[in-house]
Amino acid sequence: MPDEPAADRTVSPYTGRTRAHWEAVADTLLASVAPYATDTGALYHLPGTRTSASGRLSDGLEGYARTFLLAAFRRDETVLERYADGLAAGTAGVWPRIAHRSQPLVEAASVALALRLTRPLLWDRLEDGVRQRAAAWLGDALTAEPWPNNWELFPVTVGGFLHEVGHEPALARSVIDRGLERVEQWYRGDGWYTDGDGRRFDHYNGWALHFYPVLHAHLAGDSRLLDLYGGRLEDHLADQARLFGGDGAPMMQGRSLTYRFAATAPLWLGALTGRTPLSPGATRRLASGALRYFLDRGAVDDRGLLTLGWRGPDEAVLQNYSGPASPYWAAKAFVGLLLPPEHAVWTAREEPGPAERTDAVTPVAPANWLVQSTCSDGLVRLHNHGSEDTRYDPYYTRLAYSTVTEPSPAPDNSVIVGGDASRTGIEPLGAGEDWAASRHTVSAGVTVACLVVARGAVEVRAHLVAGAAEGTGVRITGWAARDGVRGELRPDHGLSGGGTAADGPPAAALGTTGPGASLFVALVRLTADPDPEPLAGLVSVRVTRVADAEPGGHDLTVSWAPDDERRFRFTVSGGSSPSTRVGAVPAAARATDGEDRELPAGAAEPGDVRPRGGHEVVDHRP
Repeated sequence: MPDEPAADRTVSPYTGRTRAHWEAVADTLLASVAPYATDTGALYHLPGTRTSASGRLSDGLEGYARTFLLAAFRRDETVLERYADGLAAGTAGVWPRIAHRSQPLVEAASVALALRLTRPLLWDRLEDGVRQRAAAWLGDALTAEPWPNNWELFPVTVGGFLHEVGHEPALARSVIDRGLERVEQWYRGDGWYTDGDGRRFDHYNGWALHFYPVLHAHLAGDSRLLDLYGGRLEDHLADQARLFGGDGAPMMQGRSLTYRFAATAPLWLGALTGRTPLSPGATRRLASGALRYFLDRGAVDDRGLLTLGWRGPDEAVLQNYSGPASPYWAAKAFVGLLLPPEHAVWTAREEPGPAERTDAVTPVAPANWLVQSTCSDGLVRLHNHGSEDTRYDPYYTRLAYSTVTEPSPAPDNSVIVGGDASRTGIEPLGAGEDWAASRHTVSAGVTVACLVVARGAVEVRAHLVAGAAEGTGVRITGWAARDGVRGELRPDHGLSGGGTAADGPPAAALGTTGPGASLFVALVRLTADPDPEPLAGLVSVRVTRVADAEPGGHDLTVSWAPDDERRFRFTVSGGSSPSTRVGAVPAAARATDGEDRELPAGAAEPGDVRPRGGHEVVDHRP
């Protein structure tokens, strides 16, 4: 970006970025959108041919609201004056009304939060008539019904501001309480929410489901709420920090990826509230690394505008609600500017992030994910055995994602049975210190139980296919790698083929189903190391049929060394015919450790183990 300050490798040896860089980026983004404001400043119509499903007027409001939030974090009084003018004009009849489940409800939250953050600089200086009109326009958010997901927090955010300024305080208070109560039903423990019903785990955890409640509690000075939500944020950050690669990239998984470095908002929020497991130096290293990652890869065009995409422009990551100004949700990343220049998060020397310190394999129990990172190349891989949202496939239902790859049309990281790569009805079967498993439906009558065991950069992937006719073709795919990263797939049991993908479609291995359920095993690796050891020399796999189990029962032994083995059992229960079993109610998981103790997993509540028909994966720890 133009006029960027010189890198400071003394205090920021990893990124070179300091507070001055964050301020410069904010200033450039704010200056670059100014020419696209209407004469009154009420709407910002950013250039481009794309219009969201909400229409041009709503998109113009989005341009105002999201850049206003950025201006609020920057706290430049000259810039804020133009947003004050826009507020006066917008609430005089320019802006669309806030209706049930409408996009203006989303943008009202940004307007309200910006006004709350800048109250002495803007709100308190407005004429009474403008304040009354603005409060009345925002007031519709108190009675508008949100979608049942993170949208529940938009009325909460508006209510927080209106309660503070005394506009319908009783109603505002009840809306805050109602919204927080509704979101509570989606909390799954250990710092993780699902974004509405189901198992929708993604970046909305950080930039919405933690962001709004924690910031509301902080601004309200509510110690009880801050203890609750701040504690959850601290738990979440212990996992979220592991989802940034050594190059600064956040995990490319989930929807609304065009919000890019908004993924850093919870990092800063933890520092702001003191609810974080991260040191100040590690916090800034992760956040500045992500900012630099995107700015160096085309996130901002030659006009200084954020583009619609991930690295650069990319329609593949957009949704029908994505409009020209949607990327400015990234404004949330600048919440760190609320911390004063003398705060340790700005002055401490940068420290490495988790992916740079040591190799690690970490289960994320609520999402039933396994996070695998290697410090030699800074790559982070997310093995997905519990998140699903088929509306936004392929960014939810692939078996794995990473910080250096993106879903391929091929498709990558999939089990394709009879030409069908569908993965629906994902049900967790548990996760341990180095493994995760799940069960999913391919099509009517066909199910697959999947297991991954990981160490270093190596993955052992096993898939038990049930319900497919004997002789059905099965295709197992690995990583679609690029930019100097290689994806390897080596067939082991029931498969042939495989290979290496360096810049193109993923490597694949082929197999055929036999009678009963069939097990397929492959060794997989995603690496940027130039000369890695051969996969076959790092791990060996042994598969044996289970004589006393129903057809399809298998024992899988994964050997890292002669005295370092992991054993797993695949079984199929519920009847003698695979086609009969497939129609059963999805199975709950059962995993046992060395003491043969049952551990609940999957969608069950803690302690709720539900014996039902279907696949079962048993971990026999030696």
